[in-house]
Amino acid sequence: MPDLLRYALGRAGGPTGQPAVVAIDGRSGSGKSTLAHRLAALVRGARMLHIDDLDWNEPLYQWDHLLVETLTQVRADGALEFTPPAWPRHGRAGAITIPAGTPLVLVEGTGAGMRAAAGLVDAHLWVQTDYAVAEERGIGRDIADGTNGDAEESVRFWHDWQAAERPFFAADRPWERADAIVCGQALPGVGPEEVAWAPRR
Repeated sequence: MPDLLRYALGRAGGPTGQPAVVAIDGRSGSGKSTLAHRLAALVRGARMLHIDDLDWNEPLYQWDHLLVETLTQVRADGALEFTPPAWPRHGRAGAITIPAGTPLVLVEGTGAGMRAAAGLVDAHLWVQTDYAVAEERGIGRDIADGTNGDAEESVRFWHDWQAAERPFFAADRPWERADAIVCGQALPGVGPEEVAWAPRR
C-alpha cells in the first residue's frame, strides 16, 4: 500500500502549498471506499471528498459541474467549503469542508476520474473489479446499511443505478486516463493488507 501512495503522490510533483488531489474511481462495489480509507490512514490530515455526498439527490451522472466547481475551489484556495445545491432543497444541513493545510484530498466515488475533471486531479487510480463481484458487494452493502430500503428495494436500486452507470463509463472510459490500475478483489498470493496494482502503460 505505501508504494501505491508514493506513486500517486509522485504524480502530483513537489510541494506547492496546495493539497495533492487523487481521484479513486471504479464501478459501484469495486472497493473504492476501502482503498481510499486505507490510503488516507497513511497520511496525517488527509481528507476525503465523497462523490456520494456531492451527487446526493442529483440526477444520475449529471453532476459533473459540481465536481468541477469543488475541485476548482480546492485548486484556487487550497481548501473547500461547499454546500451542494440539493442539500438545502432536501433538508440536509452542513457543507463539504476541506480545511486549509490539508496535504492530500482523495476524491472517492463512481465518476471521480471523469473526463470533465481530469485536469483538476494530480493522480487517478482506477479500481478494477469483476462485475459479478461488485454486484454482490454493492447489493450486500446496501441491504446491510438499509440505505436503499429492504432487500428487494436494494436490488431494484442497484439495477436502476447500473442502467445509468454502465453507459456513462462506456462513453467516458476513465480507466484509459488512469495513472494506475488497482485490483479491487482478492487474488491468490496477495495478503489482506496488501493491494495488487500496476501503473497504466
